[in-house]
Amino acid sequence: MTRKKAEEPDPSLLGGLERSCSRLLGGSPGALQNGGPYASLDGDEDDDDDPIYIQDAGSFEPSTRGNYFRDGTTKIDFVLVWEEKLRPPKKRKAKQPPCEGRPRDRHEQWKRKFLKNLRGAGLLMEKEETLSERKTIHYLKLSVPWDVLVYYAEELCLRAPLQAQPNPDCNSSDEVLRRLRVPNPMYQQVPNKPSDFYTCAFRKSKLDRFLGSDSRDTYFTHTQRHRIVYEILARTVYGKRKHAEVGIERLLNEGIYTAAFPLHEGPFEMPEYEVPGEELNPRQVLYRFWAQWRCWYQYQPLDHIREYFGEKIAIYFAWLGFYTAWLLPAATMGTFVFLAGLVTMGTNTPAQEICESGGQFLMCPLCDTCQTWNISEICPMAKVGYLFDHPGTVFFSVFMSFWAVTFLEYWKRTNATLAHHWDCMDFQEEEERPRPEFAAMAPQMEQNPVTGVKEPYFPARARLSRILTGSMAIVIMLCVVMIFLVSVIMYRGIVSMMMYHTGNTILMTQAGNIANISSTMVNLVLILLMSQVYTSLAEKLTRWEMHRTQTLHEDAFTFKVFIFQFVNFYSSPFYVAFFKGRFVGYPGQYGKLLGMRNEDCGPGGCLIELAQQLFIIMVGKQIVSNIQEFLIPKLKAWRQKRKLARVRGSQISQEPWRWEEDYELIECEGLFEEYLEMVLQFGFITIFVAAFPLAPLFALLNNWVEIRLDAQKFVCEYRRPVAYRAQDIGVWFFILEVLAQISVIINAFLIAFTSDFLPRLLYQYEHDSQLHGYINFTLAYAPQSYVASNRTLCRYKAFRDTSGNYTLFYWKLLAIRLGFIIAFEHVVFFCLRLIDWLVPDVPESLEVKIKRERYLAKQALADNHDVLLTVSPDSPSPASSLSPSSMT
Repeated sequence: MTRKKAEEPDPSLLGGLERSCSRLLGGSPGALQNGGPYASLDGDEDDDDDPIYIQDAGSFEPSTRGNYFRDGTTKIDFVLVWEEKLRPPKKRKAKQPPCEGRPRDRHEQWKRKFLKNLRGAGLLMEKEETLSERKTIHYLKLSVPWDVLVYYAEELCLRAPLQAQPNPDCNSSDEVLRRLRVPNPMYQQVPNKPSDFYTCAFRKSKLDRFLGSDSRDTYFTHTQRHRIVYEILARTVYGKRKHAEVGIERLLNEGIYTAAFPLHEGPFEMPEYEVPGEELNPRQVLYRFWAQWRCWYQYQPLDHIREYFGEKIAIYFAWLGFYTAWLLPAATMGTFVFLAGLVTMGTNTPAQEICESGGQFLMCPLCDTCQTWNISEICPMAKVGYLFDHPGTVFFSVFMSFWAVTFLEYWKRTNATLAHHWDCMDFQEEEERPRPEFAAMAPQMEQNPVTGVKEPYFPARARLSRILTGSMAIVIMLCVVMIFLVSVIMYRGIVSMMMYHTGNTILMTQAGNIANISSTMVNLVLILLMSQVYTSLAEKLTRWEMHRTQTLHEDAFTFKVFIFQFVNFYSSPFYVAFFKGRFVGYPGQYGKLLGMRNEDCGPGGCLIELAQQLFIIMVGKQIVSNIQEFLIPKLKAWRQKRKLARVRGSQISQEPWRWEEDYELIECEGLFEEYLEMVLQFGFITIFVAAFPLAPLFALLNNWVEIRLDAQKFVCEYRRPVAYRAQDIGVWFFILEVLAQISVIINAFLIAFTSDFLPRLLYQYEHDSQLHGYINFTLAYAPQSYVASNRTLCRYKAFRDTSGNYTLFYWKLLAIRLGFIIAFEHVVFFCLRLIDWLVPDVPESLEVKIKRERYLAKQALADNHDVLLTVSPDSPSPASSLSPSSMT
């Protein structure tokens, strides 16, 4: 196996290189053509000349192993990779002359034209190859010269620095600890912190007004260079423009290229010898001060993350860190409420009456073939049930309603600060190009009313019919979830009866718990399996609906998946909270489903069963997700390295080049799954928090692990993604707001109808403030008709008389429950609106900073060259402005 040198032409691509060598290598190959970067982007003419610019290196052997061309000075901004299988010589000789209509030949033609147009756009190119007996891997290195950078910087409205300003490490918790003179273990000094500037939109005509414009090599950041190259790649024509044969994404989908990515800036592994932090490359800085497990309790270096990965990924980690930090008070309060219930468990009068009742209360059989039982047998469960159903849980549900909305309000403030600090506050996505798949499958062409260019078009009426059809498929899948839920309910009933018929006292006593826990674990497996199936189905349905842009496609896909996952994960807890035990009936008139008696709540009540379900589903999903996030990327990377090792063959012992190492990594899978996991977790800790006050604690523990797992994936295991811009977390914030509003309503119904809080409160008001006699009061006598047929006088839990009719206490309690829901919702929603009104979305200090920046931009872009961008001694110091925090 040999590694082909850059000056050697590729026979499959450079058919006419000998005839045009002087033209390709003469003059300034990377200079702009007449007409600017678009000179040859739209050309539909065919040209067999190979467009790849081969750096004229002669016999020069590279001496540097950085992100540079062979000359050691030209930066590599992007790499295109394609693989080519080599045919044996015998087959090659016997092969007939190529036919123009074959896909292979068409792909080669597209590739040649694409590379020709890239050269016409001004990009510098250099190619490397890795050869083996069966396969050749081609690496095309791309670099953007200064003239092209300046042109696209203005077109893409990149921000240019006007004036430097302080960028202190500032965090709200750090400020509090500093004022209290308490050491802050969460703070860490991260080297090479990016500078902060007042900025404005870049203008080529005002280039001399911007800071650092005299240093062409460092003026544009690496992420800005990557963004410009990707913009060129996305706009470049490779076939017929009228057929929307445009852009690298569609070429990747067609399999013409196997990968397109910017390079990582060196290895992430730390040197064996001690190196000062300032001498580490940016990737090593992120690994040492962010991705390592020992950094779990320290602030994230958000500015470094943004500088390396771009705003979209940095915003995600900023939100995740902010959310995790806000979980700390919620977890503390939830743990306190749980411990308070544990301490006061001995004062629970109803549980004491159950434990001391002996054979006083003979209960009716729990199934048609079961025997009567004494209520004293459930003494342990009655005590444990108090942990999840006491006055503290009511307070905690109110607290979490305020917490959720306050968290979202303060995130808006933090998001505004970060968006301004990272120069994307006024960022709006330009007129988006059609998605590659949309362009390939659209049935007709129409003129875009914004750009005036003809582009692929899909009729809105046809899309609406497809959306409605897809909605039917979603409804069918939701029905499948309901079928699985009914199956789990029947499984629970069968297991309970099996436990009752064993004759074992322990199994008979714990039959309900065993059935509930085992059925919940079965339900978790079904949930995870259905999640995989539906995500695949939702992706196909969304693709079939033919949304024009990637944003519309992602939003439609997000809503589909979230609606299904909402029902998939929360249907079982909803059933336990609001339906289980509501349709049981009474002795002699039991309600039945498919021949089986409807489920009743267990000995400890439905709230403890709900807590068990929440614990198993929430924590179980977190454990499975973390195992998948830890193992799957490593398995994919191992498979990729093994495949490439066969190609490298005898050179496996040699140190690979940077582009070869990055090609061995796996493609970045985006942030959709990360956001979805956190949003579902947010629902668990807000919607059903009244039943499971420890949910925020488990979420906090999970998120500490989640941040490091995600950091390691991006730093160590993913190819470097394109640095997309973003000013917020997008549609996910709307979903979080909806969940916060739903949680108020659900918790109100949970306290009113599932908890024993209101029945106990009414009994204390009407009968006994110490709840003496409460158990006897809540147990009704079986009707005389049932006693006559079964010859047993037994009790059951309900507010009914001996005829099976509801008592006056039941109707009073129902009125109080409905009144409580109305009062709870109105008070909480009023307070939430008040918080929304009192907390401005943009901090006052940031508003001053924005005005200062606009003033400086107006001066910088003015035609008066005597304007000085200085801060007068009497003006407020920019350092007093709020700096974005680095949340853990």
